Amino acid sequence: DAMAANDPDPRPPVDEHADTVAWLDDREQAAWLAYLEGTVRFQERLDEELKAAFGLTLDDYEIFAFLSAEPEHRLRMSDIAARVLTSRSRLTYRIDRMEKAGWIVRIPCPDDGRAIWAQLTDEGRDLLERAAPLHVAGVRRFLIDHFDPDEWVRLGARLREVAEALRVEPPPQRSDR
Repeated sequence: DAMAANDPDPRPPVDEHADTVAWLDDREQAAWLAYLEGTVRFQERLDEELKAAFGLTLDDYEIFAFLSAEPEHRLRMSDIAARVLTSRSRLTYRIDRMEKAGWIVRIPCPDDGRAIWAQLTDEGRDLLERAAPLHVAGVRRFLIDHFDPDEWVRLGARLREVAEALRVEPPPQRSDR
């Protein structure tokens, strides 16, 4: 049938690496699934606690943390986007919301007329100082306390290695297959 020959193949494309991949064994698979569930539930709980107590999201807190670590409590928007791993449009939305709340101001960068800094306001720093104890207590209770100190340090070292490897290795290009 000539018409059937023109229909696209409904089967998913075959991955050329499928026969060479080192598949996860049962223990690795169980650990991977536990990691996925644990990280999602952990982040959801931290987010819920911050929202209930302070009207902040975990994403807001992340931006606060990066800004507060800087000497003048400000960063270029492009640097924040790179650190929080979000699109510029999503970051712009988040910063808009935080600016409307009075927690952040945008300041033109004097060295580069195209760049904009986001800077914590006094109100934003005050909110962060009030929210930090709750956040840190949650991080400790829901994550760190489940490890002995040496395990935690080793996990941090391995995750830094993972992050560095992913920073160096370019992401795959999307193919339309």
